[in-house]
Amino acid sequence: MPSFEITHRKRLEKAARQAAAKSYSPYSNFAVGAALLTCDDKIVNGCNIENASYGLTLCAERVALARAVAEGHRHFSALFIFTATQTPTPPCGACLQVLAEFAPQLRITAVCDTELTLEGGLDDFLPHAFVR
Repeated sequence: MPSFEITHRKRLEKAARQAAAKSYSPYSNFAVGAALLTCDDKIVNGCNIENASYGLTLCAERVALARAVAEGHRHFSALFIFTATQTPTPPCGACLQVLAEFAPQLRITAVCDTELTLEGGLDDFLPHAFVR
């Protein structure tokens, strides 16, 4: 693995872990952090934000994407997700579909409190995304 990629991976994982620490998850106690890498090498992170009306809960991946789009970014190359669990947690289907709108070639890596990782392209996680 080239050092450039290792550097990005370390920065993305750190950003995802920091985002998870800011999670608002009083109902599930399941903190999630996401770090999205723009094609111009900016990292935008997000955390999950729960709501008493569970359907209004915002996933960390969509929070990161919304922040990035609001800042003017439209092209993304990688996403890191961190959960303080024993196994990595993949993005939900809704997040994958929203991400497909902007980055159908996105590389996704989910990390956790162990050495286990879950990694692949967006199409590995959502092989039949609805696209225009």
